[in-house]
Order: sequence, then structure tokens, then C-alpha cells
Amino acid sequence: MTNTETLNPPPPPPLDSQPEYGGSATKPQLIEIDDADNKVVANNRVKDVEISIPVVYGTIAFYLGRKAIETQSHKWTVYIRSATNEDLGILLKKVVFQLHPSFVNPTRVVESPPFEISECGWGEFEIAISLFFHNDVCDKQLDLYHQLKLYPEDETGPQSTKRPVVVESYNEIVFPDPSENFLARVQNHPAVVVPRLPAGFNLPPASVQYMNERRRGDTKDHPLCHWFLNFSEADELLKLAAARQQVQAHIVKLRRQLNMMDGLQQMSVIASGYDL
Repeated sequence: MTNTETLNPPPPPPLDSQPEYGGSATKPQLIEIDDADNKVVANNRVKDVEISIPVVYGTIAFYLGRKAIETQSHKWTVYIRSATNEDLGILLKKVVFQLHPSFVNPTRVVESPPFEISECGWGEFEIAISLFFHNDVCDKQLDLYHQLKLYPEDETGPQSTKRPVVVESYNEIVFPDPSENFLARVQNHPAVVVPRLPAGFNLPPASVQYMNERRRGDTKDHPLCHWFLNFSEADELLKLAAARQQVQAHIVKLRRQLNMMDGLQQMSVIASGYDL
């Protein structure tokens, strides 16, 4: 493996002249993070509520052509982004990318969006992507793994310098029983799926810092956005997530009604002078 200084990939051609490009997506997954041991948020959790964040992580690799140095044949970028290209800084404190040991400084830390790094090399290898969340979100890191692909699998003949190799994975990160502060910050954020809260439930005001920064790190105008894959499965999963949140809210409502009925029944028994 060989590397150079961080390099930006070449700009994509105009939309009306873009060729079809080789891309692949892995099977969507649901990742639930159990953070019950987090002492920071232990006393202010919102029970029976679930927050989910659809994310996409992957690589885009550009072939540099026959004139490129053999050990620097491709420019590539590895990243994690919101499935809707919204700002993930509301969720992530930093992302650590672990590259092949042959790279100078193979452990790369990115502390602000967009969460990505770009490099140049010739070999394919597995990249570890470690997500670190804000303190009121989760005190556990989430480790993801992505295989860098430089060469298309379904193409014969010379590799094109105009069509990148795109490989992305869709995941939905789920946080059950979130903290009140976390819920308050993300309840109106477009990157996050938040359930409808019970009537009369009041949250603390969101931090001004996050309110001002919530749209700084989106990837809607990213230089690589023309190459991002469109996840039709992601759209379906978002709908399923919203439906699941509605069902969960209905279950919470029914539980409360049952508790009220049990309380009324006990009061009736006491008033009549009988034990259960």
C-alpha cells in the first residue's frame, strides 16, 4: 500500500453528460445501541421512546489512468453521511478512520462534518470507521467496517477514468430511551427520525450552539454528491421506522390506559370493602 498527502477527487462531469457508473450497496441493517450504563444520562431518560438516524457509509474511488504512478493509481474518499445528506454533527462528536498500516498516520480523526478523508493508493483493504457520539447521546463508540473497492466487478476492458467505483452501505442507528437533552436537540432535525411525543410532555430547551450549527455540515452540495447512491430501500426503511414509532406511541398510550383502569379498579375494591 502506498499513500500521498490528502487529495481531493476530480470533480464529476455535468449532470447532463454523466455516464452510468458502477456502484453497489450492501443489505440495509438496523443497529440498536444499548446505553443503559451511561451515568451521564441515567437520571433523565425518556422511557418508551426510540430515536433512529439513517446513515450511509462507503467509498468512492477514481482511477487516475495509465499515466498515473503504479503505486498511486486511484484517488478515493471514505465517509459517513446522513442518508438524507443532512448534518450529522448533531449526533457525532468525532469519527476515527483506521487505514491500512502502510499509510502514514493510518489512524485519522475527523472532529467536524463532513466526516470523511481522501487518499491516494493502489490497493484494496478493509477500513474501520469508529463513531463517537456526544455525551448526552451515548458514551459507547460504534465500530463499522467497510471494504475499499477500487476496481469494478461487472466491467470488462480498461477501467474508465470518468466513472468512479462507488460502494455504500445503509444503516439505521437506533437509540432506545434517549436522554431528554438529546431528544430536545434532535426533535426537529431533518436527519433524525423522532416519534410523536405524548401530549403534555415537555422537553428542556435545545442548546443554542446546536441550533446555530445544525445545517453547517450537510452534504447536499458536496463535490461527490453526484456520485452518491440513491437508496430506494432506505426510503422504505424510513417509512417502516416512522410506522414503528407510531405503533410504539400507541403501545405507550394503551399501557397508560391500562394503568389508569387498574388504579380505578383498586379504588373501587377499596371503596366496596373487598380485597382483590
